Formats: sequence, C-alpha cells, structure tokens
Amino acid sequence: MEWVDRGGDITYHGPGQLVGYPILKLGDGATADGRLPQADYVGYIRKLEEMIIRTIAQFGIVSGQMKGLTGVWIQPDAASRCPHCPPSAKLAPSKIAAIGVKVDARGVSQHGFALNVDPEMRFFDDIIACGLRDYAVISMADLMGDATPMQSVKDEVARQFGIVFQRQIFFTNSV
Repeated sequence: MEWVDRGGDITYHGPGQLVGYPILKLGDGATADGRLPQADYVGYIRKLEEMIIRTIAQFGIVSGQMKGLTGVWIQPDAASRCPHCPPSAKLAPSKIAAIGVKVDARGVSQHGFALNVDPEMRFFDDIIACGLRDYAVISMADLMGDATPMQSVKDEVARQFGIVFQRQIFFTNSV
C-alpha cells in the first residue's frame, strides 16, 4: 500500500484497470498570497466523468454521475441483469471508475482516474474503495460477461478525451 496526496481516499490500482493521469494546466498559477486561481476544478472532474461515461457507452454500458459523489456509476437495474456482478451491485449504484485529482500551486492537474476494465475484483475486498462503505465496485467485464481488449478501451478513452477536452492526445505507456 502506498499513500499519495490526492483526493479520493483509498483506492486500488492494478492489472486490468485503465489508469489515466492527465496533466493539464487548469489555472494560471498561485497568486501572490499563495492561493490557487479561480478555475473550475470541479468542472474538470465532471469532464473526466463525462469522458469515461462516453467511453463505456461505446461498449454498450450505460453509466452516469451521482449528485454529491465523484466517479462513474452503474445503476442497480443494470447490475440486476448481470450474472457476474456482486449481489451488492444489485442493491445500490456501483462504481466502475474512480477519480482522485490534486492540483498543484501552478494550477496543473495531477493524478486522475481508474476505469475498471477487467481487474481482479477480489483486490477490492479488503478496502473501502474511495471511503464509500455502502457502494460496490464493478467492472466492464462484470457487466459484459467477458473482457474487452484493453487496447480498445485505451483507444476509445483517447478519442473521447480529445472530444470532451478539445485536445490532441499523446500517449505514454508506463506500465
């Protein structure tokens, strides 16, 4: 386990997840008194959510945002038709993507998102993901019944990121 200074509380990152840490200048840097400039940091998080929602929709998965909570969510009615989903996913919304962002003093984003494509879900059993005790964690493979090729998901994330953020995308593969 490794502690990092970012929003989102405890999470798991591992094989089968698509983890993206966009590095974007969101503000003009700290003011003379050390305060971050007025920039729409919450809007940035909502755009990350939108990008993931649009991405997994291309694979036939309906998801959305939840008022007051960060991340991308699957409603219980979708999970109720899923033979691979955990029973708790059929009772309350389940998180398919986590977001934890920090913005440095220059207004540059750090950290980002983790989309559960086909991780070993048992690794979530020993944590309370994102500090949300009453919500299950779910994956695309749970909902689809088989693993979607990671490269297909990466390509779609890049495409949707470019659309939502109106940016040209450059890749780096660190893992």
